[in-house]
Amino acid sequence: MNATTAPAYIEPVRRTIRVQAPAVRAFDVFTAGMFRWWPATHSINPTKAPIAEIVMEPRTGGRWYERGADGSECDWGRVLAWEPPLRILLAWQIDAAWKFDPSLVTEVEIRFEAQGPLATEVRLEHRKLDALGETAPGMRAIIDSASGWSGLLERYATEFSSP
Repeated sequence: MNATTAPAYIEPVRRTIRVQAPAVRAFDVFTAGMFRWWPATHSINPTKAPIAEIVMEPRTGGRWYERGADGSECDWGRVLAWEPPLRILLAWQIDAAWKFDPSLVTEVEIRFEAQGPLATEVRLEHRKLDALGETAPGMRAIIDSASGWSGLLERYATEFSSP
């Protein structure tokens, strides 16, 4: 892609899942409990240290990062909106080489809609993928695959079937 050519619009990745939990718990498990359901294979830490923790600082402007077992930290993005228990908006700043790029911003919005007192519909939209330039179609295919958001949300949902 040359500098004068605007990237083509890339359709957002959208996924919806229903979990058996109130919205407050669904929000908490997605944010503060991300380490419990995020696969260890989905680390971008350049030190290759196993993930010890995934941190989403609970405020607009907060960091979103992984901490390795060796104490190293690797940014994934930042928190653009923190609205518990209804919504979180994250800047995903990971490029096609699976490295943090502070100049790149795609957005992941997660909405939590109560479906009665004990169930929540969780809607995820990963958008602004055209920011990935010529790598956008391939990246969209990856994050829309079973190893991307579909599988990740399935893993997330299993947190609510445990005793």
